[in-house]
Amino acid sequence: MTLPDVVPVMTLPNTALFPQALMPLHIFEPRYRRMLRDVLVSDRLFAVAGLNLREICEAGFAEPPHRVATVGIVRACQKNDNGTSNLLLQGLCRIEIVEITRDEPYRRIRVRALASTAGAMEVENQALRKELARLIRLKAKLAARKSEDLVAFLKTVEDPETFADIAAFSLCEDIELKQQLLETLDVHRRMQLLAGSFRADIDRLKLCRRLQGGLPDDQISHN
Repeated sequence: MTLPDVVPVMTLPNTALFPQALMPLHIFEPRYRRMLRDVLVSDRLFAVAGLNLREICEAGFAEPPHRVATVGIVRACQKNDNGTSNLLLQGLCRIEIVEITRDEPYRRIRVRALASTAGAMEVENQALRKELARLIRLKAKLAARKSEDLVAFLKTVEDPETFADIAAFSLCEDIELKQQLLETLDVHRRMQLLAGSFRADIDRLKLCRRLQGGLPDDQISHN
């Protein structure tokens, strides 16, 4: 697929879309409803960019986006009776926002596709991918969350870059780290950052379990 030079964009707070990840979206604002109508009759492509909170008072315009975002394709869309829509957007590729070309009736941006680099030998990246899988399983077990389906799916993903991107999108809870991971084009470094985050989460969960003792989660206040 050829990436257009200019694409529509949604700028959203606390959001970082990654390539290959699937993001459900509820479209209700008039500007985005019009955007969706337009993209559905063309190439079904638009970008999702995170809102850059550090520049929100300095940029000189509303909703400053992070420089690196992701272009996605609408895989499924259901329009509701009230004019809103529910859709599933799949990330396609990282992009750099070169400039905002217009803001009305919805924002459009000029983009440049960004390609990742391996950052290490294939054998090293595969070893790190396996370590990430181990950390994910351990974190899921300690957190007692129902993530068996995601863990099982990730076991089928052999490409280190795809593995890291889906894991970051689905399991990383720190939005600043997620944006950093999105901006890190070195796949090996991206996996190292993600592994470090998971290790910190695991250490925190282990400490919570020790402090909680044998009490179930719904009786922590009795400790």
